[in-house]
Amino acid sequence: MRIPTPLSAVSLTAAAALLLTGCFTPAAEESGGASQRLRVVMMQPPRSGLSPLSDDAFKLSRWSTAETLVTLDTDGDPRPALATSWQRTGAKEWTFTLRENVTFHDGTPLTAADVVRSLTRAARAAPKPRILDGVELTVSARGDTVTITTAVEDPLVPQRLSSPQLAVLAAKAYQGRTVNPVGAGTGAFVLKRVDGTSSAALDRNDRYWGGRPKAPGIDVRFVPDGTARAAALRSGEADIVESVPVSQAALLDEEQITEVPMPRTNTLYLNTERGAFADPALRAAARAAVDAESLVKGVYEGRADVAEGLLGPAIPWAEHRAGRTSPSTPGKPNGTTVTIGTFTDRAELPEVAATLQQQLQKAGFTVKLEVREYAAIEADALAGRFDAFVLSRATVLDSGDPAAYLYSDFASDGSFNLAQLADPAVDKALKKAAATASGPARRAAILAAETAVLNTDAAVPMLHERVIQGDSPRVVGSAKDPRERLLVTPDTYVR
Repeated sequence: MRIPTPLSAVSLTAAAALLLTGCFTPAAEESGGASQRLRVVMMQPPRSGLSPLSDDAFKLSRWSTAETLVTLDTDGDPRPALATSWQRTGAKEWTFTLRENVTFHDGTPLTAADVVRSLTRAARAAPKPRILDGVELTVSARGDTVTITTAVEDPLVPQRLSSPQLAVLAAKAYQGRTVNPVGAGTGAFVLKRVDGTSSAALDRNDRYWGGRPKAPGIDVRFVPDGTARAAALRSGEADIVESVPVSQAALLDEEQITEVPMPRTNTLYLNTERGAFADPALRAAARAAVDAESLVKGVYEGRADVAEGLLGPAIPWAEHRAGRTSPSTPGKPNGTTVTIGTFTDRAELPEVAATLQQQLQKAGFTVKLEVREYAAIEADALAGRFDAFVLSRATVLDSGDPAAYLYSDFASDGSFNLAQLADPAVDKALKKAAATASGPARRAAILAAETAVLNTDAAVPMLHERVIQGDSPRVVGSAKDPRERLLVTPDTYVR
């Protein structure tokens, strides 16, 4: 079922013009080769003054202005960034060697002391960056190396240091309790100005250690309205547009949009502790009743992927999964009443829940829906007050590793265990995955843990979402990043 389009193409373009007129600097109107500044329209405005200790850090990363010691490859394995190498120098100790000849945007050189300052500030922040939740660490400098010492053994220290919230900034950024990234990064573009929640401007960093960026700068506008963002691309007022709504994608030329698989799965969690779905046979009946393909074609207009498991195509190695190895036999619902909860904050979820209601009723269940705003329903969901819950869940958290998501959602003591699952086989598999060093062995352990979860039918993965990015046909080299850490790179420009 296609979502109705409320405005015509003409009125959408007019709306975008009203929102975006005057948004970009005159330099943005230059033409010819790489002399044109990139005009970028983003969805969410800064929430914390672009502090790297908040979710605003991902904007700094997407603009290539703030950098971390480590980055991640497509498999989620760590690769050099501001650190060129690292080694485990003790059970709880890692040592990182810094890249030479790196200069902050204010002209000061990158030193080990700068890294200690930035990481220590993050470790002591309240609240901490998500990647350090439950992690205790200390940071010290030894010449051109930095040593990270953790309270317990942690095989994911390098991956943790890839989080944009652990970016390394110059001393000038740290004034009192605030962290101001303007002119304090090491990246390809220098953050020059932030105008509250409306816009930001960045210039090319001609001294960038990775080579001279191709674009002279970036002009950013924050436009929460998805219709206006799409219209800005169509009218030629933007070069790159973040998060085009599904309902607007059909109004754009195919060459203007890229659908990027996200590490985000739309899942039906089933309450294994109490109610109808405490019975494994009824969980199996619910799983058998779900028609994920109709959800993809109807609610998501084909712009999503049918789920084969909890981990989707944004995680390339997930295709090697075994899947369910010992599924339960479906029982007969015989009119059993169940209540499905979900929330309104993600526009598609109420429609997903309504479609599931029809599918489960066709299979013999009696289904009630309870839909609220997320803030008003989260506590009840975590307390297990619903028989089932529909959730769009990120499966790769800031470390780039799905083990943390699996543990949080399905371990007996998991902090987000909506299914109220307490299964010894699952707990054993999750603990093994968490303790295994990064690389092929860890990936195999994670897939084994996924199989253990799927065998319980505590969760029915339905579909994997995509993010739709809009690019002008004149844009070259914009990043299409499933983790949404990159957007404009040193190789991005307008031809």
